Amino acid sequence: MIVEICVGDVESALVAEAAGADRVELCADLAQGGTTPSVGSVAVVLRMLRRVALRVMIRPRGGDFRFGEVEERVMLADIEAMRALPNPRGLRLGVVFGAVQGSALDLPLLRRLIAAAAPLPVTVHKAFDEVADQAAALDDLIALGVDAVLTSGAAPSALEGARRIAELRARAAGRLQVMAGGGVRAHNVRRLLAETGVDAVHLKANGDQVHSLLAEVRAYQTTSC
Repeated sequence: MIVEICVGDVESALVAEAAGADRVELCADLAQGGTTPSVGSVAVVLRMLRRVALRVMIRPRGGDFRFGEVEERVMLADIEAMRALPNPRGLRLGVVFGAVQGSALDLPLLRRLIAAAAPLPVTVHKAFDEVADQAAALDDLIALGVDAVLTSGAAPSALEGARRIAELRARAAGRLQVMAGGGVRAHNVRRLLAETGVDAVHLKANGDQVHSLLAEVRAYQTTSC
Protein backbone atom coordinates (compact mmCIF):
# COMPACT_ATOMS: atom_id res chain seq x y z
CA MET A 1 0.00 0.00 0.00
CA ILE A 2 1.42 3.39 -1.04
CA VAL A 3 0.53 6.57 0.83
CA GLU A 4 1.66 9.56 -1.24
CA ILE A 5 1.72 12.99 0.36
CA CYS A 6 1.59 16.14 -1.75
CA VAL A 7 3.78 18.91 -0.30
CA GLY A 8 4.70 22.43 -1.28
CA ASP A 9 8.16 22.86 0.24
CA VAL A 10 11.25 21.04 1.46
CA GLU A 11 10.37 21.11 5.17
CA SER A 12 6.96 19.57 4.50
CA ALA A 13 8.62 16.80 2.49
CA LEU A 14 10.88 15.99 5.45
CA VAL A 15 7.89 16.01 7.82
CA ALA A 16 5.97 13.65 5.52
CA GLU A 17 8.89 11.24 5.40
CA ALA A 18 9.35 11.33 9.19
CA ALA A 19 5.64 10.65 9.65
CA GLY A 20 5.91 7.48 7.57
CA ALA A 21 4.78 8.44 4.06
CA ASP A 22 5.84 6.07 1.30
CA ARG A 23 6.08 8.67 -1.45
CA VAL A 24 6.19 12.46 -1.62
CA GLU A 25 4.99 14.62 -4.47
CA LEU A 26 6.80 17.95 -4.46
CA CYS A 27 5.06 20.94 -6.02
CA ALA A 28 5.07 24.71 -5.88
CA ASP A 29 1.94 26.87 -5.51
CA LEU A 30 -0.45 24.34 -4.03
CA ALA A 31 -3.18 26.99 -4.10
CA GLN A 32 -3.14 26.58 -7.91
CA GLY A 33 -3.25 22.81 -7.66
CA GLY A 34 0.53 22.50 -7.84
CA THR A 35 3.11 23.77 -10.32
CA THR A 36 6.74 22.92 -11.04
CA PRO A 37 8.95 23.46 -7.96
CA SER A 38 12.28 25.20 -8.27
CA VAL A 39 15.30 23.15 -9.27
CA GLY A 40 16.89 24.23 -6.00
CA SER A 41 14.01 22.81 -3.97
CA VAL A 42 14.23 19.47 -5.73
CA ALA A 43 18.02 19.38 -5.35
CA VAL A 44 17.79 19.97 -1.60
CA VAL A 45 15.02 17.39 -1.18
CA LEU A 46 17.10 14.79 -3.02
CA ARG A 47 19.98 15.49 -0.64
CA MET A 48 17.90 15.47 2.55
CA LEU A 49 15.30 12.74 2.14
CA ARG A 50 16.50 9.32 3.23
CA ARG A 51 14.12 6.65 2.00
CA VAL A 52 10.85 7.80 0.42
CA ALA A 53 10.18 7.85 -3.29
CA LEU A 54 9.89 11.34 -4.78
CA ARG A 55 7.66 12.55 -7.59
CA VAL A 56 8.13 16.07 -8.96
CA MET A 57 5.30 18.05 -10.52
CA ILE A 58 5.96 19.32 -14.05
CA ARG A 59 3.35 22.00 -14.71
CA PRO A 60 4.37 25.45 -15.95
CA ARG A 61 1.34 27.31 -14.59
CA GLY A 62 -1.98 26.98 -12.80
CA GLY A 63 -5.28 26.93 -14.61
CA ASP A 64 -6.26 24.43 -17.25
CA PHE A 65 -4.23 21.55 -18.66
CA ARG A 66 -4.14 22.70 -22.28
CA PHE A 67 -0.58 23.62 -23.12
CA GLY A 68 0.88 25.42 -26.12
CA GLU A 69 4.22 25.04 -27.87
CA VAL A 70 6.14 27.42 -25.61
CA GLU A 71 4.74 25.78 -22.48
CA GLU A 72 5.76 22.39 -23.84
CA ARG A 73 9.31 23.66 -24.25
CA VAL A 74 9.28 24.79 -20.63
CA MET A 75 8.02 21.39 -19.47
CA LEU A 76 10.68 19.57 -21.49
CA ALA A 77 13.39 21.83 -20.07
CA ASP A 78 12.12 21.25 -16.52
CA ILE A 79 12.15 17.49 -17.03
CA GLU A 80 15.71 17.68 -18.34
CA ALA A 81 16.76 19.77 -15.34
CA MET A 82 15.21 17.34 -12.83
CA ARG A 83 16.84 14.34 -14.51
CA ALA A 84 20.25 16.00 -14.31
CA LEU A 85 20.16 16.61 -10.54
CA PRO A 86 22.41 14.55 -8.26
CA ASN A 87 20.54 11.84 -6.39
CA PRO A 88 23.08 10.83 -3.75
CA ARG A 89 20.79 8.45 -1.84
CA GLY A 90 19.42 6.79 -4.95
CA LEU A 91 15.82 7.77 -4.20
CA ARG A 92 13.21 6.55 -6.67
CA LEU A 93 12.64 9.80 -8.55
CA GLY A 94 9.73 10.31 -10.92
CA VAL A 95 7.75 13.10 -12.53
CA VAL A 96 4.08 14.08 -12.59
CA PHE A 97 2.29 15.77 -15.47
CA GLY A 98 -0.83 15.70 -17.57
CA ALA A 99 -2.33 17.38 -20.61
CA VAL A 100 -5.69 17.40 -22.34
CA GLN A 101 -7.00 18.58 -25.68
CA GLY A 102 -10.75 19.06 -25.81
CA SER A 103 -12.26 16.27 -23.74
CA ALA A 104 -9.44 13.79 -24.39
CA LEU A 105 -5.84 13.34 -23.36
CA ASP A 106 -3.31 15.26 -25.44
CA LEU A 107 -1.57 12.06 -26.46
CA PRO A 108 1.05 13.59 -28.81
CA LEU A 109 2.25 15.94 -26.05
CA LEU A 110 2.17 13.22 -23.41
CA ARG A 111 4.15 10.92 -25.68
CA ARG A 112 6.89 13.57 -26.07
CA LEU A 113 7.00 14.31 -22.34
CA ILE A 114 7.17 10.62 -21.44
CA ALA A 115 10.01 10.08 -23.91
CA ALA A 116 11.89 13.01 -22.41
CA ALA A 117 11.40 11.67 -18.88
CA ALA A 118 12.51 8.09 -19.59
CA PRO A 119 13.54 6.09 -17.67
CA LEU A 120 11.92 7.99 -14.80
CA PRO A 121 8.48 6.71 -13.76
CA VAL A 122 5.60 8.99 -14.77
CA THR A 123 2.37 9.77 -12.93
CA VAL A 124 -0.43 11.41 -14.90
CA HIS A 125 -2.24 13.75 -12.52
CA LYS A 126 -5.91 14.68 -12.21
CA ALA A 127 -6.04 16.19 -15.67
CA PHE A 128 -7.20 12.61 -16.25
CA ASP A 129 -10.49 13.52 -14.55
CA GLU A 130 -11.30 16.00 -17.33
CA VAL A 131 -11.37 13.21 -19.93
CA ALA A 132 -14.78 12.10 -21.21
CA ASP A 133 -13.86 8.43 -21.84
CA GLN A 134 -11.64 7.45 -18.93
CA ALA A 135 -11.58 3.76 -19.83
CA ALA A 136 -10.15 4.46 -23.29
CA ALA A 137 -7.77 7.04 -21.83
CA LEU A 138 -6.52 4.49 -19.32
CA ASP A 139 -5.75 2.08 -22.15
CA ASP A 140 -3.82 4.86 -23.91
CA LEU A 141 -1.76 5.59 -20.79
CA ILE A 142 -0.94 1.91 -20.38
CA ALA A 143 0.21 1.79 -24.01
CA LEU A 144 2.42 4.84 -23.39
CA GLY A 145 4.10 3.13 -20.43
CA VAL A 146 2.79 5.43 -17.70
CA ASP A 147 3.54 4.20 -14.19
CA ALA A 148 0.54 5.65 -12.31
CA VAL A 149 -2.57 7.77 -12.74
CA LEU A 150 -4.18 9.93 -10.06
CA THR A 151 -7.96 10.11 -10.12
CA SER A 152 -11.09 10.79 -8.12
CA GLY A 153 -13.08 8.88 -10.71
CA ALA A 154 -14.12 12.21 -12.28
CA ALA A 155 -16.13 12.96 -9.12
CA PRO A 156 -15.72 15.77 -6.57
CA SER A 157 -14.02 13.32 -4.19
CA ALA A 158 -12.46 9.88 -4.47
CA LEU A 159 -15.13 8.39 -2.21
CA GLU A 160 -17.88 9.75 -4.46
CA GLY A 161 -16.04 8.35 -7.46
CA ALA A 162 -15.22 5.02 -5.80
CA ARG A 163 -17.18 2.89 -8.27
CA ARG A 164 -15.40 4.43 -11.26
CA ILE A 165 -12.03 4.11 -9.55
CA ALA A 166 -12.72 0.43 -8.88
CA GLU A 167 -13.61 -0.08 -12.54
CA LEU A 168 -10.41 1.64 -13.65
CA ARG A 169 -8.30 -0.42 -11.24
CA ALA A 170 -9.85 -3.62 -12.56
CA ARG A 171 -9.28 -2.51 -16.15
CA ALA A 172 -5.64 -1.63 -15.44
CA ALA A 173 -5.09 -5.12 -14.01
CA GLY A 174 -1.74 -4.15 -12.53
CA ARG A 175 -0.37 -2.67 -15.75
CA LEU A 176 -0.28 0.75 -14.09
CA GLN A 177 -1.11 1.98 -10.62
CA VAL A 178 -4.50 3.62 -10.16
CA MET A 179 -4.07 6.04 -7.26
CA ALA A 180 -7.13 7.47 -5.49
CA GLY A 181 -6.98 11.16 -4.64
CA GLY A 182 -9.45 13.85 -3.66
CA GLY A 183 -10.78 14.28 -0.13
CA VAL A 184 -8.82 11.30 1.25
CA ARG A 185 -8.69 11.50 5.05
CA ALA A 186 -8.15 9.21 8.00
CA HIS A 187 -11.87 9.01 8.73
CA ASN A 188 -12.77 7.72 5.23
CA VAL A 189 -9.69 5.91 3.94
CA ARG A 190 -10.78 2.44 5.10
CA ARG A 191 -14.09 2.76 3.29
CA LEU A 192 -12.30 4.12 0.20
CA LEU A 193 -9.87 1.20 0.13
CA ALA A 194 -12.67 -1.31 0.61
CA GLU A 195 -14.81 0.16 -2.18
CA THR A 196 -12.03 0.72 -4.73
CA GLY A 197 -9.46 -1.99 -4.07
CA VAL A 198 -6.64 0.46 -4.87
CA ASP A 199 -3.18 0.04 -3.42
CA ALA A 200 -2.26 3.75 -3.45
CA VAL A 201 -3.82 6.92 -2.04
CA HIS A 202 -2.80 10.56 -2.44
CA LEU A 203 -3.49 13.54 -0.20
CA LYS A 204 -2.20 16.79 1.20
CA ALA A 205 -1.56 16.37 4.91
CA ASN A 206 0.60 17.52 7.81
CA GLY A 207 2.56 15.14 10.01
CA ASP A 208 -0.24 14.35 12.47
CA GLN A 209 -2.67 13.71 9.61
CA VAL A 210 -0.19 11.35 7.95
CA HIS A 211 0.21 9.40 11.20
CA SER A 212 -3.57 9.07 11.59
CA LEU A 213 -4.11 8.03 7.98
CA LEU A 214 -1.32 5.46 8.07
CA ALA A 215 -2.79 3.96 11.24
CA GLU A 216 -6.12 3.54 9.46
CA VAL A 217 -4.44 2.04 6.38
CA ARG A 218 -2.53 -0.48 8.50
CA ALA A 219 -5.69 -1.37 10.42
CA TYR A 220 -7.51 -1.95 7.14
CA GLN A 221 -4.71 -4.16 5.83
CA THR A 222 -4.75 -6.21 9.02
CA THR A 223 -8.51 -6.77 8.96
CA SER A 224 -8.66 -7.45 5.22
CA CYS A 225 -6.00 -10.17 5.24
